[in-house]
This record gives sequence, structure tokens and C-alpha cells, in this order.
Amino acid sequence: MIYDIIVIGAGAAGMNAAIYANRAGAKVLLVEKGAPGGQLVTTSEVENYIGFDTVDGAELSLKMFDHTMSFGVEYEYGNVQKIIDGPIKQVVTEEQTFEAKAVIISTGMNPKTLGAENEERFLSNGISWCAICDGNFYKGREVVVVGGGNAAIEESIYLSGIVNKVTVLARNTLRASKVYIERALSKPNIEIIKQRSIVRWLGDNKMQGAVIKNNETGENEELAFDGAFLFIGWDPNTAVFEDLGIVGDDGFIISNKKMETSVPGIFACGDVIQKDVRQIATAIGDATIAGLNAQKYVEQMDE
Repeated sequence: MIYDIIVIGAGAAGMNAAIYANRAGAKVLLVEKGAPGGQLVTTSEVENYIGFDTVDGAELSLKMFDHTMSFGVEYEYGNVQKIIDGPIKQVVTEEQTFEAKAVIISTGMNPKTLGAENEERFLSNGISWCAICDGNFYKGREVVVVGGGNAAIEESIYLSGIVNKVTVLARNTLRASKVYIERALSKPNIEIIKQRSIVRWLGDNKMQGAVIKNNETGENEELAFDGAFLFIGWDPNTAVFEDLGIVGDDGFIISNKKMETSVPGIFACGDVIQKDVRQIATAIGDATIAGLNAQKYVEQMDE
């Protein structure tokens, strides 16, 4: 079967793109290698998505998936290995190959982790990558921010208006711009400690702090806090698309305002593209544009 559109990735962006393309008249296949929902599945609580005061990430993912399937979108499990371009594009997974007139890539990204002891226990359960999303959970409490770049310092400033204390741990020196550093140092509840690495997270079901290594002396000490925010970078899921020439030097896919890549008929949306703000709401907006424009592309092919 040749589909009109194949959507790769069933996160919030992928599912919304599938819905809009389907409602515009396209025969759509949604391909996902894991559980539908992407990063949402491992998010304990979402409180900044319109229409919900607070909702469990896995619950929201299921609602999105059920909604998507209710329109007749087809769904297949598959770990995509490559896209073969042509008038009819081939999406090759480990087990089979699907064909479509257009493809939407919405494979998202994975936050980099430290690899410290006990880390799996606290991912999305004390360890976060989004201060805007999760900062309010720590109102009046103490948190650490791991990282020394602009993102880490900027998010520390944001958190300082919510939490009691922010301790910034930089593995080496600070890489953030001077203006951000000066702004952070002007906040009485922000402390910046350089040459520090987290060795082990402390706590059972609830985070209690971490064992911190002094990278200059090699000595360890314990630091108590209630939550941690990691800003050490992201790994976009784009390696298998690099041969198409649509991936930028930063690893993210380059797309225009119509969510078109440089390859006709291949679109991209959500966290996987180059942009400034990565939230559920922005992913949904990207996906709407991608789904509608992909269907327009298919209609032009069929004329």
C-alpha cells in the first residue's frame, strides 16, 4: 500500500500532525518505535497545557493517542532506519518498508543525562529538564541546576523567583555569557559552584540530594536538595536522516515556516527541528502546520 503521508514519531507533534493530515483527507500511517507520547510518557505531571490544571503525562499521552486513533489513522510499531527519497518515498524500518507520497518527521529529542548512580530512579521523578514546566513543583524548596551554559544560568534565574534556593553546579568553568552570569550573581538565592560533578543521587522514592565530587581535589561531599534540573544538552533523534541533507550542524532538522525541509515532500515538526522554544504547545502548533502542508503537497502530486 502507498500511503499519502507517513508520520514518523508518535509524540504530541506526530499525533497532532497525523490528525490534521487525516482530517484534510490524507491516508495516514503513524510509525513509532516506543510508547506513544514520547517524553510525555515519562513526565509525572503537566500543569501548563491548556485545558488541564494538572495532568499526568502518561494519561495525557493516552488521551492524545486514543483521539488520534479515533480518526482512523493507522499505527505501526517500527524503528526507522532511513528514508529513501523519490516520487514515492520509502520509510525503512528494521522489519519492513512502508511507502508514501510525503513524510513528516517528528522524532523529537532525548535530554542528555549524567549517568550518575541511581539516576534511573529519579528521571522525571526529581530530575527535570524544564524549569518552566516543573519549577512550580518546588515552590519554597531547594533545587540544584546542573550545567554551565546560557540555558543553565537563564533557567536558574527563572527558578530563583519560585524556589527558596538554587545551587548551580558547573562541571568546569561557566560557559554562559557575562550578562547572564552577572544577573544570576545578583540574585541572593542563587549560589554558583564550579568544578563540581554529581556522583550519586540520594533518596529512595523521593530525592533527598546527591553526592557531589570536587573535580579539583577529588573529594566527595553530600548536598541536600529537593529536585534537580539538568541543562547539559539534548540529543535530537536525527542520525538516520543525515544522509538526506536536512540536518543542521547542531543535529536538529532545518525547516521553514511551512515545516518543509530542503527535500520536497519531507516535512518536520516538534522538538526535532531548529527552534527556540520546545514545549507541548509549540510542538502542537508545528504539527498543525506540517500536517496541513503535507496534505497540500500530496494534493498537488495527485493533480
